[in-house]
Amino acid sequence: MSIRPNGAPSGEATDPTPRLVCRGLRGATTAEANTAEDILEATAELLTALVRLNDLRSDDIVSAIFTTTPDLNATFPALAREGLDWSEVPLLCGHEMAVPGALERVVRVLLHVNTTRSPSEVRHVYLKGAGELRPGWAVSEEELATLLGRPAPVTTGGTP
Repeated sequence: MSIRPNGAPSGEATDPTPRLVCRGLRGATTAEANTAEDILEATAELLTALVRLNDLRSDDIVSAIFTTTPDLNATFPALAREGLDWSEVPLLCGHEMAVPGALERVVRVLLHVNTTRSPSEVRHVYLKGAGELRPGWAVSEEELATLLGRPAPVTTGGTP
């Protein structure tokens, strides 16, 4: 048996109880335009998807850091927390770096949450145009509609 850096013994015997840890959940979406309404709508969808896909309660949220690309400045995306019972959650907003050629109208969030899920079990969420930033974490429009309780989007085109 060896000793961990924190002084706790380590060995073959493991505790089957899931360990509560703080993890970061990443998310991003795009807003249609630089209006308060569009920014808040896009951010609310993003937060709802993160909460539902990770089965989070308001007590699980430690803090949230929101950023927008410099072209989004009509409102603070953190205001989208209305209705989520996050009144005790520390929130911070800022701007991303202005990188030439970067995707525009992007709202990002880094949620710090207490969870028993492992890193491979948490769901990061990239919606709409932001899906191109992290295709492996992209959520389809159909899955988003289900999460939000909306009808599935109608696709046009295709074969009859």
